[in-house]
Amino acid sequence: MSQSRAIEDHAELSVENVGGIDTTEIALSPGVTSLTGRNATNRTSLLQALMATLGSERVSLKGDADHGEVTLTLGEDTYTRTLERRNGTVVFDGDPYLEDTEAAELFGFLLESNEARQAVARDDDLREVIMRPVDTAAIQAEIEQLEAEKRNLDDELDRLDSLDSRLPELETEKTRLEDRIEDKRTELDDKESEIEDADQTVDDTKEQQNAFEDALDELQEVRSDLEDVRYRIDTERESIQALEDERNELEETMADLPETPAGDLDELETEIDRLRDHKQSVESTINQLQRILQFNEDLLDGDNPELQAALQTRGGADTGGDADALTDQLVEDTTVCWTCGSEVERDAIDDTLDSLRELRREHSSKRNELDTELDELTDRRDDLRGDRDRRERVDRKLDEIDREIDEREATLDDLTDERATLEDTIDEREAAVEELEGQEQSELLDHHKEANQLEFELGRLESDLDDVREEIAGVEDDLDERDQLSERREELQTELADLRTRIEQLESEAVEEFNDHMETILGVLDYANIERIWIERTEQTVREGRRKVERGVFDLHVIRSTDEGTTYEDSIGHLSESEREVTGLVFALAGYLVHDLHESLPFIVIDSLEALDSDRIAALVEYFGEYAAYLVVALLPEDAAALSDEYQRVTDI
Repeated sequence: MSQSRAIEDHAELSVENVGGIDTTEIALSPGVTSLTGRNATNRTSLLQALMATLGSERVSLKGDADHGEVTLTLGEDTYTRTLERRNGTVVFDGDPYLEDTEAAELFGFLLESNEARQAVARDDDLREVIMRPVDTAAIQAEIEQLEAEKRNLDDELDRLDSLDSRLPELETEKTRLEDRIEDKRTELDDKESEIEDADQTVDDTKEQQNAFEDALDELQEVRSDLEDVRYRIDTERESIQALEDERNELEETMADLPETPAGDLDELETEIDRLRDHKQSVESTINQLQRILQFNEDLLDGDNPELQAALQTRGGADTGGDADALTDQLVEDTTVCWTCGSEVERDAIDDTLDSLRELRREHSSKRNELDTELDELTDRRDDLRGDRDRRERVDRKLDEIDREIDEREATLDDLTDERATLEDTIDEREAAVEELEGQEQSELLDHHKEANQLEFELGRLESDLDDVREEIAGVEDDLDERDQLSERREELQTELADLRTRIEQLESEAVEEFNDHMETILGVLDYANIERIWIERTEQTVREGRRKVERGVFDLHVIRSTDEGTTYEDSIGHLSESEREVTGLVFALAGYLVHDLHESLPFIVIDSLEALDSDRIAALVEYFGEYAAYLVVALLPEDAAALSDEYQRVTDI
């Protein structure tokens, strides 16, 4: 769904059995809303509930509930998600704000575990993260489709260009035929005058004259039929020759086409299916790891009903039921293991979570390898299918040509027999005419024969002229379409140029957005010894399937300065936790803007900003608040106190 209009209405959020929340209803004003409170006050649970109404499934159902529901009301529109526990799995249903949440999960839902936010700290492939919502395969398919259309247009335009020289030839031929027709008509008029003169000198009975003329007419009719048959014979022979030439070309093409054994395709299909199943399994593992990480991070933050139960248990035993004191203790050095209930060092849990994150990265890398291998096998399969299909098309065409040659040869045999019959008939008719002609009629007979021949030639010339005129009309119609085809070709060139540069443009825009915002943020937050943090986009040759292509690479640079004013380049690993957090958030903001999420997603949610001091949190929140209709951020009370009094605060969830 696309929401391009500005959101001016208050948002109403209703939550039931999500995370650690039993039930709650919250009103969110446009602008910045601070969810203010200590740990274990369900702030992250509320953010996750809001994310669920927007389309996310990175939300947990309350541990003691089988059904949960969240509803978001924006103006006159309402969006609802339900969560049902079925056979140990939480199933989502309802009508969320977004249909596709991939970009939102990366660049709009900025909880602590957000992948774009963590990409800087983990030194991930920043380019892969920023380009993940872009369907590059669909772009390439569209490019190939447009290229095929352009090739067809080029062929048609080449044909039309050749008609430019053909048209004058046709006009010349038309003029020549018109002149010949005029000459033949003059000859025929002269011959008919001679026949009239000869008729006056012939003294014969009317009955004899009529019989003689009938014999001449019958003779001329048979001669005309014979000429038609001869013309059809020549046409059939030319057609057969053309078909035989085409068959020879197709046989040469068939000889050049590789064989495609059915077994090779079957093996490829089997391997592709296996790799897809493997990829699905890897993705399932990644999702499980993500849920485990999210669950444990919620435990450490206190936003989880299981942890609250543990707090109550330990509170009664160790602190006389003082849950607040326990909360302060748990977020310092030790916490309670949620699996065995024993107290463990916070660092030990952090180390375990780091191991899980590393395992998730390994599986993500394996997924990328599987994608590459799938691309290669799919390209190979498509090539084999293409070879097989081309052989089948050529083979079908050869069969069609063979059938047509057989049919035309049979027709040629029939025409040859018909020609022989007509020649015999002409011999008979000429003999009959000779019997009817007298001594006085020999000259008249010659005149009639010549007149009949002239009429036949005149008819043939007029038929040829009609063919030429028809071809001229067709050429002119085709040439009239040339401008339209040329315009479409220019449109295709523009579309292809746009598609070919779209990925590069997105990468460049992402780099520009990050660099601009990073420069501004560093100035606002006043990190004393950081001169600049910026991304450099370079080109690198990589394999995509069976092809080698140039692909953009994002290199993150950190420039520091000494007290003496000397600058030097530092590594990402030397950034402080605060600096890494800010850099990751700015990278996520760049993705939010590059993918136009400010037009389709009016919310940005953020938590876990404790690595920053209060003044910097206030400056960062104010900066981010400029880019989303609603910015909802979870803060500790001392951090929220530094925010502008104009911002909404929610303290009771």
